[in-house]
Amino acid sequence: MAVRRSIGIDATTWWHDTGFGRFTRGLVRAMVARSSDFRYTLLLDRTPDETIPEGADAIVVNHERSSLGAAAVGGGRAARDVLTAARAVAAARFDLFFYPALYSYFPLVSATPVVVVFHDTIAERFPRLVFPSRRNELLWRVKTKLAQYQARRVMTVSRASADDLERILGLSANRIDLVTEAADAIFQPLRDQDRIRQARLRYGVPDGAMLITYIGGISPHKNLLSLVRALPLVLGQVPYVHLAIVGGAVGKGFADNEAALRRLIQAEGMEQHVHFTGHVEDSELVALLNGSSALALPSLWEGFGLPAVEAMACGIPVLASHRGSLPEVVANAGLYFDPEVPRDIADTVLRFAKDPDLQRKLSSESLGRCAHFTWERAAQLAEQSFARALQLQQ
Repeated sequence: MAVRRSIGIDATTWWHDTGFGRFTRGLVRAMVARSSDFRYTLLLDRTPDETIPEGADAIVVNHERSSLGAAAVGGGRAARDVLTAARAVAAARFDLFFYPALYSYFPLVSATPVVVVFHDTIAERFPRLVFPSRRNELLWRVKTKLAQYQARRVMTVSRASADDLERILGLSANRIDLVTEAADAIFQPLRDQDRIRQARLRYGVPDGAMLITYIGGISPHKNLLSLVRALPLVLGQVPYVHLAIVGGAVGKGFADNEAALRRLIQAEGMEQHVHFTGHVEDSELVALLNGSSALALPSLWEGFGLPAVEAMACGIPVLASHRGSLPEVVANAGLYFDPEVPRDIADTVLRFAKDPDLQRKLSSESLGRCAHFTWERAAQLAEQSFARALQLQQ
């Protein structure tokens, strides 16, 4: 019987609402469920709960004094907490340690081989849009350099991101492994029309409205200002379109522009057409997506775009920026626009809104496209990367 290699996992993003948390939970659960030559131990900064999968061990390091959002750029996590975590990893004598997100990376004080997921290079592309201060940017760059130096292998989630890691960060292609992301099984078409209607009404979306939904952070690089600037052009021809904005600020250490967004909406007199939901639990989000005609992703850049896959799993097409990973992920299940041209965004929304046949076609394409993304496939690819890092395979 083969010896099972011990893999430690930085799971401090486990309870986080952003895509980093969703990626960590989805990937780890799928890896733990596999019959493989690896056994997994999660490094956590709070007491495990019922969401932690059976079959995974846990080491708890109490970082309750520090917020994860602040720690993301290195300023909020006390040096002693970082050292405590690094020492816990060293004491566990893992064969390999895995960071599912550069976001929560901390340097190790041992020679344990390391694999890090670099989801994107958005911070390097748009530092003025991502960081509220030069200090936050500097801390991020230091952390990135340390992770690059320490990582034996680097994973990323799309070909677009892999190309960026080579071109922008200078990583060698032979160190980069591609994995993927996927929607949780809860995301699916619903037949319960009353549940769908109640979800819409809960956020002020009236009966008869065509709902376009955005899911993600309210950050400048997400480009919601351009989407909102396009909305009056849409409403001039299709006055029953409404926009739901699901999500909020990413947290301390990263820039947000919610105040500017709300001012623009008020200046344009569109308060009745734009609905801020804040964070929405998945059980509610499924119903809201099913009550939407399309998902809008106007980002200046994405490393993957998990909300697109979640929407497609519900049979909801995607109206997206033609940049970054979105065309790669969405393929024929959506329409594309130049994210910096509100007129182009509006024309794309109008083309979709006025053509029921196109809506049905893209909905059918969405359900087929989402089948290409599974956590089981992601787990298989991740374990291949671990094997390469441990020189078990080439």
